Formats: sequence, C-alpha cells, structure tokens
Amino acid sequence: MHGPGRVKLLIPGRNCWRAGRARRFAFLVDGESYFAAVRAAMAAARRTIFILGWDFDSRIRLAPRAEDGYPEELGAFLRALVRERRQLHVYVLSWDFAMAFALDREWRPLYKLGWREQPAPRLYFRLDARHPTGSSHHQKVVVVDDAVAFCGGLDLTHGRWDTSAHHREEELRRDVRGRPSRANHDVQAIVDGVPARALAELARERWRRGAERPCLALDPSPQNDPWPAALAPDVTDLDVAVSRTDPGYAGAPAAREIRHLYVDAIASAKRRLYLENQYFSSSDIGTALEARLREPDGPEVVVVSRLTEEGWLEQRTMGVLRARLHERLRAADARGRYRLLYPHLPQLEGAEPLNVHSKVLIADDEVCTIGSANFNNRSMGFDTECNLAFEAGGNPRLRRAIAAFRGRLLGEHLAVEADQVSPGERDSLVERIESLAARPGRTLRPLEPQAVGDIDKVIPASAILDPERFAEPDVLVEEFVPPDLRRPMAVRVARFALELVAVALVVAVWRWTPLHDRFPAEAFVAAAASPFAPWTAIAAYILGTLLTIPIGVLILATALLFHGVAGMLLSLAGALSAALVLYGIGRLLGRYAMRRIAGRHLNRITRRLARHGALAIAVLRILPVASYAAVSAVAGASYIRLRAFALGTLLGTAPLVVIAFSLVDRARAAYLDPGPVTYASLAAVVGIVAAGGFIVWRRFGAS
Repeated sequence: MHGPGRVKLLIPGRNCWRAGRARRFAFLVDGESYFAAVRAAMAAARRTIFILGWDFDSRIRLAPRAEDGYPEELGAFLRALVRERRQLHVYVLSWDFAMAFALDREWRPLYKLGWREQPAPRLYFRLDARHPTGSSHHQKVVVVDDAVAFCGGLDLTHGRWDTSAHHREEELRRDVRGRPSRANHDVQAIVDGVPARALAELARERWRRGAERPCLALDPSPQNDPWPAALAPDVTDLDVAVSRTDPGYAGAPAAREIRHLYVDAIASAKRRLYLENQYFSSSDIGTALEARLREPDGPEVVVVSRLTEEGWLEQRTMGVLRARLHERLRAADARGRYRLLYPHLPQLEGAEPLNVHSKVLIADDEVCTIGSANFNNRSMGFDTECNLAFEAGGNPRLRRAIAAFRGRLLGEHLAVEADQVSPGERDSLVERIESLAARPGRTLRPLEPQAVGDIDKVIPASAILDPERFAEPDVLVEEFVPPDLRRPMAVRVARFALELVAVALVVAVWRWTPLHDRFPAEAFVAAAASPFAPWTAIAAYILGTLLTIPIGVLILATALLFHGVAGMLLSLAGALSAALVLYGIGRLLGRYAMRRIAGRHLNRITRRLARHGALAIAVLRILPVASYAAVSAVAGASYIRLRAFALGTLLGTAPLVVIAFSLVDRARAAYLDPGPVTYASLAAVVGIVAAGGFIVWRRFGAS
C-alpha cells in the first residue's frame, strides 16, 4: 500500500514488465553469499533449473567446502543432480560470446559437463546467438522449480567468487587459467512468489529464442520450496517488479523498461540518490542526474564505481566516456551535492583495485533496484538485461529495509557497521560518508577520471563506442561524413568488386596473349626477389596514389608479386607511406589551399576528422567516400594528429590487405598446382568474399 499522497512509481508497461507479491526477498552481497545460496537452492531442485548468463564456466566451485554430498565443480554438481533425480531438467543458456572474449572463456563447456564422455540426459547447454550484431545477452538469472529466482550482476563463472573482505587473494577467486583474479564486489537478489514465476517465464522465452528447443512448461503452482534453509529474508510480503532491456530481434518485441526505471527513480528522489555500478556513461542517466543537480533543492547524488576500467581498451573508451560525464555533472553541481567515489582497500595496494561490478540504484528510502543493467547506453537498449525493483510507498517496514541495504553497502566500503551510515530523514548522506571516509584504512575516496587530451580527441561520441542500439555501417559514415558526400553502401561494394575484376582481366590478358612471352613470369619473380624490390614497391604506392590509382589495385598488384606475411606487411608499409606523403602535402598546403583544390564538400570532412581522429580515418578507409589520396591530404590539412592518422590508416587498410592476399594466394595455388584441393580452396575464398559482398549489397544496397 502507498501512503497518502504518494504516487506509485513502478508501472507495468512503462518501467517494469511484471509486478507481483513475493513472500520473501533477500539481498546477496558479493559472490560468497550468492554462490552458497544458489548452490543450496539448486541442490533442493526437483523439476527445473534455468541458468541464464553472459558467461558460464562449469569448472568453478560455488563453495569452498561443499557439505551437501555433491561434487564441488559446478558441471559435475549439475550432472549429479540430474542423474539422481529422474524428473529434473537443467537448462543452461549462455551468450554466444564474441571472439574478443574467446581467450577468457571456457571453449568447450559441454566436455566439462561430461555430455560426450558420460552423457547426462536432461542437462542442456546452448550458446545464444539470437541477438543483433554487436550486442550481448547480459541477463544473470537463475530460476529453481519456478518457485525461487535469483537476479543481479553475478554470472556463474570464474573470477566472480569473493568475500566482502576482498582479500588480496582468495582460493576460489581464480581466472580461467587458475591464476588469482581481481577482487570483485557485486550484488544479487533472491525472490519467490509471483516475481519468481515471472522470471521463470522470461527464462523460458529466452531458451526458446536462443536454443530453439522446447522445454518443460511453467509450473503455475510450485509445490517444492527450494529457498535456501540457511538464508533469512531481508524483507517479507512485498510487491517486486521485473524490468527488462531487450533490443528486439527476429520479430521479438523490444523492451526499454530499465531505461525508464532508472530515469523515473532519479526523478522521484527528494533527498538522496545512491548508485553503485561498473560503468558510468549512460546519456539518459547523465541527463537525468544533471537536471536534478541543477535544481535548487534537488537530491544529493553519490555514485560508487571502480577506480580503473578492465584493460587497456576499456580505459581508452569507457573510461573516456565516464570522464566526460563526470565533467558534465561537476559543472551542473553548483551546490556541492554530487560525489563520484571508489572503494580503497589497503590490502590491495600494489595490486589491481577492487572491481565494483554491482548494478544498484536507491532513491531515498523509497525505491531500490538491483540487476544486470549497467549505467551505460548498451544496457538501456542494445543488450538484454534484467532487474528487480521494489518501492516502499511510504511503508516504514520497507523503508527500513531499503535504508539498511544502502547502509550495508556503504558499511562494507567504509569498514563500519551499517547503522553508522544511515543518516536521518533530514541529514546529509554526503556529509556522513565524508566524516567516516576521513578515517585511515579501508574507505571511499574521490574518483576523478580524466581523459588524456590526445585520447579524448580521437574517441568518438558515446553512440559509437557505447551504443544504445544496433548501428548499421552507414550510421558510422553518418557520424563522420557530411550527408551530400555519402555514397550508398552498394556503390562502395561495387567499387571494390570492379577493382578485383580489373586486376583479374589484366592478369588474364597477360597470361593468354603474347605478353606472357614478352614479359615472362620469371622476370617478375626475379624483380620481386631483388633487394631493392621493397623500396621500389613503396615508391610505386606513393606515385600511384599521387596519380589517384585506387589503393585496392595497388594492394592486389603487391599480392601478385609478393607472398605471405612479408608481402602483407610490405603492402601496409606502402599504403601507409603513400598516405603519409599525401598527409604531408595537405599539411604543407594548409586548409585554405586544400579547400580550393579538393572542393568545399570534401573539406567539410575536416572538422569531423579533427573531432574523431583515428576512428574516423579507419571508417573512411573501410567505407571510402573519396579517394585514398584526397582523404589523406584533407586529413593533413585538418587538425588531426599524425599518430592518430597513421593508426587509423593501418586499421582501415588492414582488412583490404588480408582479403586481397587471401584471394591472390589461392588463385596462385590453383594456377601452379591445378587440382580439386586448390580449386576448392580458391572457390571457398571467393565464395566467402562474394557472400559477404552480396549480404552487404542486399542489406545496404538501397541505403
């Protein structure tokens, strides 16, 4: 029930999908508590277990010393359950991960689960690839017997288990190779009743879409109660909502409930907002927070995030976006109500700092949401996400539960009891945190993300690095190229195909006319073997580019004369040398001269190149809107730095080099050693290139 005058926040169809009564709800802070609880619940399963995850690793142990009589490793544990219980079915659905993460994944979980060596019927594992290109399935949900469900930020995989002490090393906190992993802070929730059945329905829909296989129907009135016996609920008898993000794919409807949930919760706050998250780059969340900070009587905003991003790439992409958002909020915070903090732990000095992986938002003591959705654009519309949320509606019992949970999180970070971080109704949360943070030892410290000037200039807008929805290739061109200078994707594909045909015709004319005798192949081989050949080739690239010969033709010619990796490196060196010469000419002539030479349309690219740097150059090389020479000269006359130009040229030219050398290599093999094998390999390469070109043509030909 809501108190007098209170407006209900959670509205199905807007910021949540389903909402209903739960008898029990508990917060599971950090991997130790979640992994123990989920193992206990699965050990009590009788009919179904659904596991949805961004990642899954059957080799992990859920508890240091399992005392339930089952094997410790997760895969063996699940196999033992289905063998013991003839009515139990286990469904595991994990994201069909991008190759970028392949080295950090268990490549063959089916072997670890014993499906091939010791078949386990009723234990099903599938990788879910039913999503738009570039997106991921990021929901972390486990449902047991349609009666109890877990939802939050934790996957059942390596490196996630940790205690709230976050020691420098933990026995179960290991990576896929068994090495110590970074300390990890995360939050999961467990719920029963109507919300658990809603998550069971969501899991089945994901299974049908992703695995394309049937599963047991939903049990409308579960008889078994797999709630972990050792786990006391934090709050009872409450309404809990399920909110989703789903990009929509293959006819499935899109869902943006989490986006509205976050924005509505921020708008509802009167006194304080507390946010914990791995990322902090969402445009919508940033705009909502900025508006509240500009209000004379708006709420305090406390954000807890990790000090450093995960690896070099994240630091130079998501880290830059976080720094930009932080600057926006500081500029809006005229009254000192905004703090961005990170957990500092003395025991982690000299090691990687704590990885804050939780996804929590608390508005006053009224609204609380926990789930998988990050505070980035992807989680608002591009990836699949799932959150749980509840509101107090003025109910003192529920308000105390929300305040206690916030105090528990802050108490962990500040190494104090939870009640020490629970301010009164009119007290300042910022002042309470800062008074406790001044003590030595484990604490929260100000986080001041800063983007290095050169890096900030070459990183594009968040819509490219942190997309909210699938970006067609032409969207990338829109980011960098003026409208009246764009060419349809079909034209770009046709241009490259014509270059291939032109070179093939030249080779055919040479092979089957008297030119073959006048210019024998041995002469070309000898020329290519000359110590001066690489320098001659580079000079040919420079001269050819000055004469506006298409770069694709020059690369194909190089592939005909030079073999293997050495040839590809020479081709890249030639293309880069030619680009640098034209860049230098553009720099020497200056912007005004280039404007007269290249024309007003091409020169409108200049400002966009200056804003986007290396990525813009790479896009223009892959999806050319002007000649290789023209783009190089205009870039030189613009403000783009030399190193960004060189990096973008290499990134954008490398795919063309690989394609050209693969085609020529297989064609050469078929010519020198004709036979079924070489013809088949040539046909395979041509087929791949042709299929890729056809798909692009069909998909973007009308654009």
